[in-house]
Amino acid sequence: MASRYYQEMQESFRGNNKSREFPAHTAKVHSVAWSCDGRRLASGSFDKTASVFLLEKDRLVKENNYRGHGDSVDQLCWHPTNPDLFVTASGDKTVRIWDVRTTKCIATVNTKGENINICWSPDGQTIAVGNKDDVVTFIDARSHRSRAEEQFKFEVNEISWSNDNDMFFLTNGNGCINILSYPELKPIQSINAHPSNCICIKFDPTGKHFATGSADALVSLWSVEELVSSEDHFIDIAEVETGEKLWEVQCDSPTFTVAWHPKRPLLAYACDDKEGKYDSNREAGTVKLFGLPNDS
Repeated sequence: MASRYYQEMQESFRGNNKSREFPAHTAKVHSVAWSCDGRRLASGSFDKTASVFLLEKDRLVKENNYRGHGDSVDQLCWHPTNPDLFVTASGDKTVRIWDVRTTKCIATVNTKGENINICWSPDGQTIAVGNKDDVVTFIDARSHRSRAEEQFKFEVNEISWSNDNDMFFLTNGNGCINILSYPELKPIQSINAHPSNCICIKFDPTGKHFATGSADALVSLWSVEELVSSEDHFIDIAEVETGEKLWEVQCDSPTFTVAWHPKRPLLAYACDDKEGKYDSNREAGTVKLFGLPNDS
């Protein structure tokens, strides 16, 4: 018997299953993320820029484009409680903090390697950034100076704090989830989550559960209600308690990045889309929004 939540969400998506794409960049979009209040969506791209959109009813309106990085913006994230600040990680060996009120970079932090992943601690005090050499640097969000640096002996893919700020999680190339104490950074546990490269990790808003995604096209749900993207040409939205599929979002190409709106059943995502049928090499650089009313 399907739960009331399951039935309500299916009914919601029946009337709100339209997707719309919005021009964002001149090359592939690597990362999308919502601000904590859900008013803005940020995207980072191979074109070395970040873009910020305002959510106005059922459409995204571009507010600004943020330039300054000398290489691809591989990942970005917002401050956990301040909806005006976001941070970007780039292959140019820098981390940049931006303020949407001034549209300027308020801090540039030099790092030792080409950065590929980034997260902001739930208490807002620390930014962690990982590079291609599997070094994670912990940066004081106020002084913009390095607090600690940790070299790992395995491939580090994505990183995240627990919502209580007392544990630090890493997904690795061996299919494991490594859990460290924070701020001590002492190993607590290593979970064999997947038979293949463990790529991404995401905590639910309650902080009680998390989900991981892997190159084996499987999702490891650790008591969490979460969506996942893969190289299939669809996004699967499921209820964790039963494993039942709520909805399937069809895509024309593999999906790179997804982000739930913090307050509404709206999903931002970006795919490996190309620009038009006659130019198969040019990347579209669009972000997409799913969950819009069918009559919009």
